[in-house]
Amino acid sequence: MTNLKVGGVPEHFNLPWHLCIEDGSFEESGIDVTWTDFHGGTGEMSEALKNGDIDVAVMLTEGSIKEICDGSPFKIIQTYVKSPLMWGIHVHADSDFNKIEDLQNQTAAISRFGSGSHLMTYVHANHQNWNTSKLDFKTTQNLAGAKKSLTEGTSDYFLWEHFTTKPLVDNGIFRRLGDEPTPWPCFVIVTTDGFLEYNSEVIEKLLNPLNQKSKTLKSLNHIEELISKRYQLEIKDVKEWLKITEWSQNQLSESDVYFTQKKLKDLNLINQEKKYSEFIF
Repeated sequence: MTNLKVGGVPEHFNLPWHLCIEDGSFEESGIDVTWTDFHGGTGEMSEALKNGDIDVAVMLTEGSIKEICDGSPFKIIQTYVKSPLMWGIHVHADSDFNKIEDLQNQTAAISRFGSGSHLMTYVHANHQNWNTSKLDFKTTQNLAGAKKSLTEGTSDYFLWEHFTTKPLVDNGIFRRLGDEPTPWPCFVIVTTDGFLEYNSEVIEKLLNPLNQKSKTLKSLNHIEELISKRYQLEIKDVKEWLKITEWSQNQLSESDVYFTQKKLKDLNLINQEKKYSEFIF
């Protein structure tokens, strides 16, 4: 039995992993998977991968590509979710911000630099034709930190996954002014060169049961109820989310890598682009 430490966000996207752990699918493949939730998202997972705290991470595509461009010894194993991620643009419910234009030159809460909330704030600002060199940030570690920061007024707006933050919108803590979908597939599975050097044969054993689960997830009995209960989401929101979410069982394409790099380079978030072969396993 191979022991494997895997990390991801504590969100509904990662249900296939948990079902594979719980029903013994990974064990049948000879892998004992230990899961760690990372509330701080991709930036926090990058650090954990570099430190060897985890072997594999489910990370945002843009964060993974930026890390590799910046020299991190990572490889993308596969696309995990191929549909875009819907980033809600949130302000505190009691704030005076009523439309997207009001957020220009305001302070954005981000979990940490290099995270999706950081990179997507640039993508969003660019779409608004704002000067991205003038963006101002407040690091808050995670969603709980951003909630505190927006409440206390130390930051003004915050980009985070639409459905994860919807309970805060429904409860009157956040207001959502709009959404910014990623222009690329949202999640990829990432590991390190060091792990692959000695464990490359484990990857197929890991992906086979996971891909089988993600392929059939939407057809499972009472899946909406299961997701609703586990992740404290309304059934109607779960149905809407399932409608727009597509998992993948394939490697990230060369065109997606090229496009994401180009966008990051245009936004001055990376200094150099790399060849496709330097990204993928």
